[in-house]
Amino acid sequence: MARYFITSESVTEGHPDKVCDQVSDAILDAILDKDPFGRVACETLATRGMIFVAGEISTSCYVEIPEIVRALLYEVGYTDSDMGIDARTCAVISAIQEQSSDIALGVNIGGAGDQGMMYGYATRETPELMPLPIMVAHKLVRRLTEIRKSNIVQYLHPDGKSQVTVEYEDARPRRIDTIILSAQHHPDVSNEKLHTDLKKLVIDEIVDKELIDENTKILINPTGRFVIGGPHGDTGVTGRKIMVDTYGSIGHHGGGCFSGKDPTKVDRSASYMARYVAKNLVAAGVCERVEVSLSYAIGVAEPTSIAVDTFKTGKVNDEKIVSALKKLFDFTPQGIIDKLNLRRPIYRRTACYGHFGREEDGFSWEICDMVTPLRQELGIE
Repeated sequence: MARYFITSESVTEGHPDKVCDQVSDAILDAILDKDPFGRVACETLATRGMIFVAGEISTSCYVEIPEIVRALLYEVGYTDSDMGIDARTCAVISAIQEQSSDIALGVNIGGAGDQGMMYGYATRETPELMPLPIMVAHKLVRRLTEIRKSNIVQYLHPDGKSQVTVEYEDARPRRIDTIILSAQHHPDVSNEKLHTDLKKLVIDEIVDKELIDENTKILINPTGRFVIGGPHGDTGVTGRKIMVDTYGSIGHHGGGCFSGKDPTKVDRSASYMARYVAKNLVAAGVCERVEVSLSYAIGVAEPTSIAVDTFKTGKVNDEKIVSALKKLFDFTPQGIIDKLNLRRPIYRRTACYGHFGREEDGFSWEICDMVTPLRQELGIE
């Protein structure tokens, strides 16, 4: 029986890269709220004392970008210049231009907004039909943020990370080998108190005790100090946490990130569609795990390829599954937008703690409403 290890990480909403993802998606949401057909490709850079917003936006409405940025920083918790950036006093620089008319020619007739490859993945190893390492990593940093924002622990600052290594045996998760949790904190707190609190209030609350044994390694703030963080410690940029956003290093990832892009950009919408299809396939019992891949050409509506890999867990062969998908799903950009209802201001919340595995309002690609049609088409009882 094969034994191997898989590691995944996640970060809090105060991580500088995630600040940038949220800014880009908050601007997208503000535009879609007023103009559902707005075209947005918004990039953000964060550094000490400054947020820089650039990109291409074509819309009939106007949004106040500095106000959006400051409101987001305040909500995340960057309210003191000692943290490296203050929502009230930081500089906000905007360099926005219109979308290229050459790109618009193809998009206006229903074609894809760019070329590329997009992937969706699902597995039966968690209730969310997601890989175990990334789900545990997400839940750890969400809990870390929760105890900070609710003042259960008052010395925490917004930045933080988690990393989880799971030991697999015969393609199934057996135990957690390593948990790493790093939390930005006030300089006066002792390491002993921080370790005790985070072990009790975060790790013990989140991690299934049956997955931990005497050999599991738990590392909390392993450098011994994490005071300088956020945009003070690192420059943040939109789209640098693509494995955090998806499946945590399991499966493939296409070339593009998600945040700041309206749904005509198939980097985002087709990745959501691929996850939707993959999750429904696993939920339908067609396979134990699956990766769905799509590819597109700029300006062309139909995908240039559709492929499925069930890793030899399928009840029917992969070619038959592909044939069924072509009958049951519309993979054109407009078909995806209509099916998943993507012209809504739903994207800010996707920017943190993963785009997948969240059965929450707005995450339409997580709904398993195609189970019966798939089973009928594929002849699975």
